[in-house]
Amino acid sequence: MAKVLVLYYSSYGHIETMAKAVAEGAESAGASVDIKRVPETAPAEVVQAAHFKTDHPYPVCEVEDLPNYDAIIIGVPTRYGNMSSQMQSFWDKTGPIWAKGALVGKVGGAFTSTATQHGGNETTLISAIKVLLHHGLMIVGLPYAYPGLVELGEIVGGTPYGASTIAGSDGSRQPNENELGGARFQGRHIAEIAAKVAG
Repeated sequence: MAKVLVLYYSSYGHIETMAKAVAEGAESAGASVDIKRVPETAPAEVVQAAHFKTDHPYPVCEVEDLPNYDAIIIGVPTRYGNMSSQMQSFWDKTGPIWAKGALVGKVGGAFTSTATQHGGNETTLISAIKVLLHHGLMIVGLPYAYPGLVELGEIVGGTPYGASTIAGSDGSRQPNENELGGARFQGRHIAEIAAKVAG
């Protein structure tokens, strides 16, 4: 049985919702799954003025937790086509485990949320994947075996680099079933591969 970490940062709840779906997918493959978040680094006045989500149901992850998992799946919103500073700040503290090669050979992946269809979901995923590659993780995306990737009847998220959702410019759009399905598919796919690697 693979042990999977879904590690996320969510300003408004979209990524948190996707994280739950990723975890459901991993659990459906028989994995043991923990959902954890990275700490908020924005000043309290910014958090309040921007109406960030502050009621967090999941615990903060410690850098030292990472080597305990067979797979790490990062969920992060976009900031100008890159992952948010909160997630980057967390990974910037991982030098000691990087120096030990503590994550080499594990399985990794990423999922994201953007305001618009072309708001940087693919570049944000690549920004997250690059960090995992530097740590030696083997990257697993969202393959076209998931039929929702070829949906043309509506504007939806979803890329082969990882699951994604579109929040709308005002954040009012929530992940739809196609996007959540992609998150579940990716979570299951990663857990299945992690179990084979760990075995």
